[in-house]
Amino acid sequence: QVQLVESGGGLVQAGGSLRLSCVASGSTFSTYPMAWFRQAPGKEREFVAASNWSGRSVYYADSVKGRFTISRDNAKNTVFLQMNSLKPEDSAVYYCAAASSSPLTLNSYGLPGLYNYWGQGTQVTVSS
Repeated sequence: QVQLVESGGGLVQAGGSLRLSCVASGSTFSTYPMAWFRQAPGKEREFVAASNWSGRSVYYADSVKGRFTISRDNAKNTVFLQMNSLKPEDSAVYYCAAASSSPLTLNSYGLPGLYNYWGQGTQVTVSS
């Protein structure tokens, strides 16, 4: 069983930055693909960014490409999401997710069904 705990959310003005962290329990973290998703009120959960087990392969939603960066520190069982140039439309609850197996294609990293474990979420609010 893997438990994920996110932190780092908050209120920020448009154009500002936040860094989210997700700490995972369990000794097999370094083998898991990891991802960030978000969900705004009244909307479906959407993919934001993902990393393969090593962090060498990363994948982003078009809406955040060039502004957000996913990274991971396997020694600390932690995955990060650095968010720059934030926009009001980035406001949402952000969820960390872990998958117990790697997908066959890079595009599959964006599918919620790949992920077995989810955190409780952290709120990000961007004011205009």
